[in-house]
Amino acid sequence: VPMGVLSCVKYLMFVFNVLVFAGGTCLAGVGVWVAVDPAGFQDIVAAKPVLSVGAYLLLAVGIALTLLGFLGCCGALRRSRPLLLV
Repeated sequence: VPMGVLSCVKYLMFVFNVLVFAGGTCLAGVGVWVAVDPAGFQDIVAAKPVLSVGAYLLLAVGIALTLLGFLGCCGALRRSRPLLLV
């Protein structure tokens, strides 16, 4: 396999993991916002009964995706197979 192809795959993996990291950070941010100020969020969305459970679910999924994206970025830059398999 030519070296240019491997370099391209490395940077594509890095960009994809940065997007996962950014999405996880956004989800965690929304989860914190809903957990701290549910009244402000209820003005935007009318779903009241599942708001408290949904806030902590968003927070947990956001933190998991952020961690996954961070480990993926480190694995792509270092070409570490175990980090990429996580």
